[in-house]
Amino acid sequence: MSGSLWLRPPTTATPLPSIPRPRGESRAPGSTAGGTGPGSTACETGPGATAGKTGPAGGELAADPLDELAARLEGFVAVAVHPDEIAALLESDGMTDDHIRLTYGRADSFALAEDLYARVERHHPAPEAPPTGPWHSALAGCLLRGLVFALPGLAYVLAAPLLAGEHGRFGLPAGTVPLLAGAVTGWVWNQAIAHRAYTWLGLGDRPAAARALLTGAPAGALIGSAVALATAAPGETPAALFAAGQSLYLAAATVLLVLGRERALLCALLPLAGAIPAFRWDLPDLLRAGLLLTSLTAAVAFAALVLRPGVRRGAAGRGGPPRAASLPYGLFGLGSGLLVLHAGIGDTLVSGAGAVVALTLSMGPAEWLLHRFRGESLTRLRTLTTAREFRRAVTGTLVLCLGGYLTVLVALTLAATLAWPGVPWPTLPRLVTLLVIGTVLWLGLLLQAFGAVLSAAAVCLLAAAAQTAVPAAGPVATGGAAALLAVLACVLLVRPTAHRA
Repeated sequence: MSGSLWLRPPTTATPLPSIPRPRGESRAPGSTAGGTGPGSTACETGPGATAGKTGPAGGELAADPLDELAARLEGFVAVAVHPDEIAALLESDGMTDDHIRLTYGRADSFALAEDLYARVERHHPAPEAPPTGPWHSALAGCLLRGLVFALPGLAYVLAAPLLAGEHGRFGLPAGTVPLLAGAVTGWVWNQAIAHRAYTWLGLGDRPAAARALLTGAPAGALIGSAVALATAAPGETPAALFAAGQSLYLAAATVLLVLGRERALLCALLPLAGAIPAFRWDLPDLLRAGLLLTSLTAAVAFAALVLRPGVRRGAAGRGGPPRAASLPYGLFGLGSGLLVLHAGIGDTLVSGAGAVVALTLSMGPAEWLLHRFRGESLTRLRTLTTAREFRRAVTGTLVLCLGGYLTVLVALTLAATLAWPGVPWPTLPRLVTLLVIGTVLWLGLLLQAFGAVLSAAAVCLLAAAAQTAVPAAGPVATGGAAALLAVLACVLLVRPTAHRA
């Protein structure tokens, strides 16, 4: 698994439009309120016009400020599918409840939004025809990322004879503990660093993102190596050294993935293809070590090349996003990583390895389906006229995308079983458990993409903790996590405002 642990840069958000302000016009002596400028109502004959109306004393009635606001916001209100979207716009523009009560005579922003929603006729523009090209190009990129997520697994095949030992701990093969400790540490750290760098990229400051990676990635490599060495028992030094190299690779892979250099990472991983003959024949130890070191050196060299903008003076000189904002992403990396490890430690280590390969390869299609859900939801937001229709459409899209991901996961599991010599066919309980873990991962990534990362991290951590404490309760804990994440996704994503923000 790679360093960024499937974290993708946030998609371009649909910003809330600013409320247009009428230009002030100087009034001529004796002119009526509103003048003859853009905000004038003296010559209007439309629904909001008040000129020509007379009051009890024969004078003209004052213009209704709500009509003026409806006219200025007509473009946004006409395409809203729920009053909450309008309320969000009003609040983002700084309209307080006191201002709304004094100016418009409504109790709060929600009451004002409901009135605006009722006054303006629904008018949705024709949706932009989504060309098939961008989807296919996005699919190719996501499949490439899925491949570079899975290829590092070949390093374990090459290193297996070099890490062999006599005694293991906790019923695991020798050297497993430092390997797992270093890997989990790297996932947590690099997930948080990737989020911080992606935030800089979202702000349009690529040198600052490179600077964040330049300082964070080496620190993550050192921390992962230290954890691996600290957890190594006597006789596990080769495994601890391999774990240190693994931490260095995770740091380099995070840099390349965040900065969009997947092809460079793929080139660095090509020497690991030498592990394919190792499935059937015994390779010399010197060749195994040479292939591992060549791949690691190439990954580090490519990462150093793309980090050159971060070396410039002044890069990331601003305060930047708060570091605490990246903590939930690290916790999500911890929870999801532990769930994947539990999937890998199954009835037999070999069958578990096949499950991990399937889960890792499936992250490429998972990313594409996340993009697909986002695109379909935005299309429905432009074309549907009621909140009920939008809820039904988004729920159907969610079920379709999740079902598609689980289908891909089953296909990859069967393919890994056929391609890996000695891997037994997964039993029905193991297959169901794998699908439940896949559901947790995909829904967690979906919630993370929509900003609900803290909820996703909490659910994944609780499930992983329960499975670690009581292994027999693992399926129940994971199933409960999947159900809870499904409820959270339905509650959050059926709201139009979740897709506007």
